[in-house]
Amino acid sequence: MSHRKLLNSELGRVSPDEYRRRQPGGVVVVLDNIRSAHNVGSAFRTADAFGVDRIYLCGICACPPSAEIHKSALGAEQSVAWEHCDDTLAAVENLRAQGYVIVCVEQTEGAVSLEDFVKEDGRRYAVVFGNEVDGVQQSVADASDIVLEIPQWGTKHSLNVSVAVGVILWHFRP
Repeated sequence: MSHRKLLNSELGRVSPDEYRRRQPGGVVVVLDNIRSAHNVGSAFRTADAFGVDRIYLCGICACPPSAEIHKSALGAEQSVAWEHCDDTLAAVENLRAQGYVIVCVEQTEGAVSLEDFVKEDGRRYAVVFGNEVDGVQQSVADASDIVLEIPQWGTKHSLNVSVAVGVILWHFRP
C-alpha cells in the first residue's frame, strides 16, 4: 500500500475569499488576554481548519498585521474574520445578546467534562479561551452558560492554550 503524501494542490481547500464567503458555521472564538502572539496565530490557524466564523481578540491580545501572528497562522489571519475588543466581558455579553451560547474553557466547580459535552444542532456558540497563566477571567467564567474542562490524566494542570483551542474546536466542527 502506498502512502504518498498529498500535494497542497490535491487537498481541495477553499481560498481565503471562498472561506470568507461561505455560510457561517455558528462558532466564534473569544481569546481572553492571550499574551503570546504565537498562540494567537496558532488560534487563527486552528480556527481556519475547523471553519470558525470569527475570532474576538480581547484585552492584551496581539492583532494582525503581525509578523509573530503570521509565523504561526500561516495566512489564516487573512481568512478568518476578527475584531479587537478592549473588554472580554463586554464582548461576551454582546455575543449573548446576539443569541450565542457562551462556553468558557476552564477548570471550575461544576465544569462539564468535554467527553460529556454534546453540541446542539442549530445553536450558535462563542467559545472563550483564557490567558496562558491566569486562564479565563473569573467575571467571564461567571457570565458563561457552560464551562467545559478538558480531561487530563498526567501531572500537569493545564494545556497550552493553542493546544486547548484544537482539542475544543474538534468538538464544535461543522
